[in-house]
Amino acid sequence: MIDLGPHILFILGSYIGAALVVMLLIFGVWAGSNKQKKRLADLEAQGIVRRSQSTES
Repeated sequence: MIDLGPHILFILGSYIGAALVVMLLIFGVWAGSNKQKKRLADLEAQGIVRRSQSTES
């Protein structure tokens, strides 16, 4: 392994911290997406449709 000297704990801590932040961001986007999909499904179940879904055909 590369000798990182006395700063190895700071370097590893920084990498672990950055990885945790990225994982939290990914989880937040995933959870928000699921929440929006559920809300959209609830609205469609009530008969409310999107403007892009034309009822005229």
